[in-house]
Amino acid sequence: MMKFIDEFRDPRLAHALAKQIQERTHQPVRLMEFCGGHTHAILRFGIRQLLPENVEMLSGPGCPVCVTSSTDLDRAIAMAKIPGVILATFGDMVRVPGSQGSLQNARIEGADIRVVYSPTDAVNLARKNASRPVIFLGVGFETTAPGVAASILEANEQRLDNYFVFCLHKFTPPAMQAMLDAGEVRLSGILGPGHVTTVIGTDAWRFLPEDFHIPIAVAGFEPVDILRGISMLVNQISEGLARVDNAYSRVILPQGNRAALAIMNQVFEPCDAEWRGLDKISKSGMRIRDEYAGFDASKVFQITVRSTDAPPGCKCGEVLRGILSPLQCPLFHRTCNPENPLGPCMVSAEGACAAYHQFGDKSFED
Repeated sequence: MMKFIDEFRDPRLAHALAKQIQERTHQPVRLMEFCGGHTHAILRFGIRQLLPENVEMLSGPGCPVCVTSSTDLDRAIAMAKIPGVILATFGDMVRVPGSQGSLQNARIEGADIRVVYSPTDAVNLARKNASRPVIFLGVGFETTAPGVAASILEANEQRLDNYFVFCLHKFTPPAMQAMLDAGEVRLSGILGPGHVTTVIGTDAWRFLPEDFHIPIAVAGFEPVDILRGISMLVNQISEGLARVDNAYSRVILPQGNRAALAIMNQVFEPCDAEWRGLDKISKSGMRIRDEYAGFDASKVFQITVRSTDAPPGCKCGEVLRGILSPLQCPLFHRTCNPENPLGPCMVSAEGACAAYHQFGDKSFED
């Protein structure tokens, strides 16, 4: 028995919530789960099968590995190939394809690329290799950014002059706003990202009901969490309301985690950033403030690469915007699969294509 988890996987509660959703859904409803973690959980636990047919769930851009642009990945690969450099990265970035291969290809060719499990591991790596520059590849949303910011402060305190961060961190609300502004997808409601909102707080999503009249319910990642969030959205929609609901109140506060926000804002400041599938979004990226410029790999190791496009036929951009499901990509499972990924959505642990391939009904194999 898993203490504090079992109750959120209780089949009776799940079926009761599914029944409530069925009873309150009187019209077609299109919901987007922003977070890739939600996509995996929805497919893994069979939540789609519990929902009525007129409730449609779309995947969104909430996978930081997936939205990292090919150009930024090419820059990271180029940094890894600098003689003497050690590039430290989380494991899910190693196989993501750029225009000139992947970090895994670069490692095969001789680049010193190490998989770490936390930014602290990267700092320790720099301490143990004092004669070599160590570049940590900082990819993630507001969830992981505070830890990376803390690593820069730690390196600064220890006066490590060989630790650097290539910062590709991103803010999530600007991406949601950019997608809605584009008007490509009409949504009835949004299932908000639980882990991100633990840091930024539910108040960060108030622009959705206020500016777009779209309800949002922030949820955790267990079946009961997700179904409760969907139930909250269906209730709002049936009553013609639009507000921010919190289905993850055991973790999330309206103001978020003030300590995490403080350390993130101390080290990072907003900047424009490239998102795969969404192009450049104003103030959606994080860059290292001038006070800590000595740790900024993009300034210390100035790399120029050509902008690149997705592989021909790859529909990761459309999947990230909710325009297509992975099953509608012509490469899905055929030429793009976990053994031979052509796009990041098939590689990342939060990628929609990987979720459909692992947990789908396998009808695509017929």
